[in-house]
Amino acid sequence: MLITSIPQYIQGLTNAKVDLTNTNDTVLYTAPSGADFNASVINSLLVSNDSGSADTITVTLISDSDTFSVYKLEEVGALSTKELLVKDLIMQGGEVLKVQAATGARLHVIASIQELSKTRVTTSALAQI
Repeated sequence: MLITSIPQYIQGLTNAKVDLTNTNDTVLYTAPSGADFNASVINSLLVSNDSGSADTITVTLISDSDTFSVYKLEEVGALSTKELLVKDLIMQGGEVLKVQAATGARLHVIASIQELSKTRVTTSALAQI
């Protein structure tokens, strides 16, 4: 995603992954907040359930001291994988994406992420291709 009024360059392509072994609220990803960064784009948010029972996941976005619900108790079927996003999720620098399983040791989460910067940096992931 490109915002034409703001210069943006892909600084990095990465993924964030977590195995939800318990029911704690767990940080999946924190958007970089350095002077060069201005946003991250979450392109995909996959949840895999490797158990024989359905489970639910809660996804929240923390911005400053405010918490926003992205998904609340979203069901993930037994032995299945679910894509939660139908559109990109934009995160500003310093925002935190957290995930929480209703039951431990069932769910795995993987987010595919583009990190955008305000200036072109020659050490980006794309410069090495």
